[in-house]
Order: sequence, then C-alpha cells, then structure tokens
Amino acid sequence: MNIRRVRFDHPDAVKLNDEVQAEYHVRYGDGGDATSLDPADFAPPRGVYLIAYDAEDRPVATGGWRSQDLNAEGNQDGDAELKRMFVIEQMRGHGLARRILAELEADARAAGRTRMVLETGTEQPEAIALYTSSGYTPCAKFGYYRHYDNSLCYAKAL
Repeated sequence: MNIRRVRFDHPDAVKLNDEVQAEYHVRYGDGGDATSLDPADFAPPRGVYLIAYDAEDRPVATGGWRSQDLNAEGNQDGDAELKRMFVIEQMRGHGLARRILAELEADARAAGRTRMVLETGTEQPEAIALYTSSGYTPCAKFGYYRHYDNSLCYAKAL
C-alpha cells in the first residue's frame, strides 16, 4: 500500500467520500453524514487527509483529521477530530484502516494535538471494534450528531 497526503477536494478523495456517504445512507437512511467539512479543515498543520492506494494505484481507503478546540459543539482545546475513515468493501479485513489510523494519530501528535476524538454510530460495528481495540474509550458527545441517540463518541489521548 502507498499512503499519500492529498487535499480533501482531490478527485480520488471526492470519489471515496461519495462512496462512504452512500454507505452511511444505506446504514442510517439519512442521506449520509451532514457534518460540514471544508477542504481547508485538512490542510497541514491544522489537519491532514490520507488516501491509501493499491498496487495498481487505485484509491482504496481514506481518513483524515482536523483541529478542533473548545467550542459550542463539545470539543476541547487540543482535539484532533478523526473524519471519513473508510475502506472500500473489496479491501476490508487487510488492516488498512488500522494503518491509516496509526498514521493519522502520529501526524496529529506531531502537530501538537493532545487528544484524538471521533464520532461514529450504532450501525457501524466494524468502526466501533477498530476504535475500541485501538485504545479509544467513550467520551462526552460532541459535534453535529451529539444530540442523536445513535451517535457514539470516542477519544484517545495522544
């Protein structure tokens, strides 16, 4: 696998974001994640967006983090918010999400962030398993979906 830094509006990022949004719609029936994201959110040093490419240079997995500080949506100073972790169906089970997660954590730590946070949902058991097995623990809800019953939030000290 070749993991590259790209802009959130890179054509491959847009393609995979469309795929993850479609999957969210299937799982939740709500049209996908309505959280507002801007390509500038993932611009270093305040964030990063990664895409993993296979041996044929096809984009197969993504993930990013963006800086968050104390705000009305429940974030704390020093937060790095994990966004758009996704592996295409044909490549699941090969450890790609775990590799991307480790790179994102290292990058956020190097940028001075002190805590990685994420929001997922009850209909994503694979994500919950990845995060809990990677040292994430439940935390106070934050973000766009903080008032939804099916929203789950996790955090890990960096």
